[in-house]
Amino acid sequence: MAASSILRTDRRRQPNTPNSRSVGVPRTSAGQLGASYYSSGPLYRFEEPQTPFKVLILGGSYAGLSAALNLVDFCHGRKNRFSIDEADNGTGKVIPVQVTIVDPRDGFYHLIGQPLALSSQKFAEAFWTKYTDLAALQTPEIRTVQGSIETVDCASKTATITTAKGAIHESYDYLITATGLQREYPSAPRSLKREKYLAETAENLANVRDASKGVVVIGGGAVGIEIAAEINMLHPQIPVTLVHSRTRLLSSESLPDEFAARALEILHENKISTILGARVIDISEPQQITPDEHPQYTLTLSTGQTLVTSHVINAVSRFTPTAPSYLPNPESICDDQGYIRIEPTLQFVDDGSVPNAADHYAAGDVARWTGIKRAGAAMHQGHYAARNIHQKMMSRVYGTPPEFVELAEVEPGMGLALGKSAVGYFPSMGLQSGEETRELFFQGDLGFMICYKWMQLGTPMPKAVGVEKEAEKMIEKVVETEVEVEKVQI
Repeated sequence: MAASSILRTDRRRQPNTPNSRSVGVPRTSAGQLGASYYSSGPLYRFEEPQTPFKVLILGGSYAGLSAALNLVDFCHGRKNRFSIDEADNGTGKVIPVQVTIVDPRDGFYHLIGQPLALSSQKFAEAFWTKYTDLAALQTPEIRTVQGSIETVDCASKTATITTAKGAIHESYDYLITATGLQREYPSAPRSLKREKYLAETAENLANVRDASKGVVVIGGGAVGIEIAAEINMLHPQIPVTLVHSRTRLLSSESLPDEFAARALEILHENKISTILGARVIDISEPQQITPDEHPQYTLTLSTGQTLVTSHVINAVSRFTPTAPSYLPNPESICDDQGYIRIEPTLQFVDDGSVPNAADHYAAGDVARWTGIKRAGAAMHQGHYAARNIHQKMMSRVYGTPPEFVELAEVEPGMGLALGKSAVGYFPSMGLQSGEETRELFFQGDLGFMICYKWMQLGTPMPKAVGVEKEAEKMIEKVVETEVEVEKVQI
């Protein structure tokens, strides 16, 4: 997921808006529900005791948490947290559910903020919150497991997860895979535990502060540009040089030339040096001239130019889709790049090669969909996956005809934080830049509080509809009993 994600635009993507469609279930000529949409499980009866639906979510980042929290909102019969419809009061119908979130990390990490975390210990500490410290997750319907997904068996609906205590086997009714991409440092932290991550960022920060000969950032993609800009903003005394092998910044992104040109202008306005069209072909071993001096590196470029610097950050984008490592027959489920092929409803494409494809969903960076990978899009997709699964549950429990929402095609767009400024481009808004653009897209923390508040991570999960009324009735009965006892005693 690009570190330069615009988040605010997805708040408008609600059902029945121009960015989404609500669709009924396709029916056969006999009027039966289409097999590719309807759940394969039996229809629940109202009078029968209901066992919770088991939903397994692989990945606890933007898409995974969005799916988990919105799904529990739906199953509590309440208005879901992403709804902006003032008339939306939820269904009022409760559905038992047990959600399990599996993630290699011990907490939610604000990946968008990685460039800022590398230059500020204060923000590094804020951006990683352990799952046990997220108020929204402290509800009986949600459990988190720190571990790595090894295999998924779509036919038996079971997954094998490796944890520190050994392998566990998890069965499920519905699965949402939101494992994203495997990213190399510094695009993402190396560590899987918060304490080690903080040590990692502290080490980089010390290297930046001690860089008397400056810092060289290699790679002119979104992450490299933002790392250079954040170092420059927070440590203006440190010279920063950005090296990119192509003659245009953001060369791998399908964005207008004007967007890249404006980003380059802002870098130069902030006194960040740039070298374009040159590859780094060699980095020398660190050399320490004097005992009190920070080690120096010599970089040799393809143009023959050499650079001497105190600290090197290699931000050349390297990422790998994670799904092929654990899905059965990835050649059938994924495209040739490893992204999961999905329907607009976020279900696995059902071409007959994947058992129970209709009960398997993918959201976020792991899914193949149009547009640039962004946190806002991931949260939006997680929300839609949750809504469509809930519609299936409602159909099975209450017999209501399901109404599914579909993703709309997305044109490339991006927001890029550049120190105190930012540049943004979306076809609907055109090119924008400046301090107001940064405030609009990122505020002062690279979008952390925008995501945190939008997902309501710091707010305890409300109880299911009717729970408060039942509690009130129980309290009233206790009070009435106490009054009667007092009368008898008198």
